[in-house]
Amino acid sequence: MASSVLYHSNSSYEVTMPLLQNRFQFLNPNAKSDPLFSSHAAGSVRVLLCVGNSTVNSETLDKYPSLECVVGSSTGLNHIDLIECRRRGIRVTNAGDAFADDVADYAVGLLIDTLRRVSAADRFVRAGSWPVKGEFPLGYKVWGKRVGIVGMGSIGRRISKRLQAFNCSIAYNSRKPKPNIPFPFYANIQDLASNVDVLMVCCTLTNETHHIINRDAMKALGKEGIIVNVGRGALIDEKEMVELLVKGELGGAGLDVFENEPCVPRELYALDNVVLSPHRGGAVLETLVRLQEIMIANIEAFFANKPLLTEIEME
Repeated sequence: MASSVLYHSNSSYEVTMPLLQNRFQFLNPNAKSDPLFSSHAAGSVRVLLCVGNSTVNSETLDKYPSLECVVGSSTGLNHIDLIECRRRGIRVTNAGDAFADDVADYAVGLLIDTLRRVSAADRFVRAGSWPVKGEFPLGYKVWGKRVGIVGMGSIGRRISKRLQAFNCSIAYNSRKPKPNIPFPFYANIQDLASNVDVLMVCCTLTNETHHIINRDAMKALGKEGIIVNVGRGALIDEKEMVELLVKGELGGAGLDVFENEPCVPRELYALDNVVLSPHRGGAVLETLVRLQEIMIANIEAFFANKPLLTEIEME
């Protein structure tokens, strides 16, 4: 075991990634039986492996005064206080594009499900309603929809590529126009929403993007408009979205993320035009191998004093 790495998680589960386990010695402060973890060990920790969405804030960082690098296992880093890490000179990495294809697949799946009501139809059949209630209500076309992508990063670009196969017209919003992106750019979310049938939300959650999809944007999207969110729950003003969905002032939603996970607004349970998913957009078994390879590369690069593979630029 060449190097020790601190395993940081908000659960009591051990690291279950064999490639990482075979390469590094992990110190686990959550495991009371870990004989290697002590106050001395905490003081000498240089690398912290942040599993999932475990919080890394000033309180966390205070525990490890020698910490130099946080290796994240997710794409989004809203659970890590990047400003505090920058202040302390701590480097941060994320999962890079490990999940990008899978999240894009899932986003398109949620869109198809929401428009064609696949999950609702499945419930209809399983409940024995078909022979009793007759024909299931019609859904809506996917082909040719006008789609606005909020966040034209690695996931947004992949979503656009997939939706072009459905003859969808694409427009997008991001912090600034992207070079070599051939789609119309809207600097204002409300303007984007006014000109599309669907909003696909996949940008990073920051102070600037918190509730970027507000009531005005949803009202601009209209009564037949669809929202798909595979970014973070707080990108949408969830309370306003729920109210508009319940009142029939929004056409539907495909949601993989929520503001207060794992709590989901109960009002959504009864809506057949809403597809709910437990934050599993990028979670497939095959991708765990790629994720481990990225984390291993970052950890080994750190200890070898080489450039990190997926280091976050601290603005």
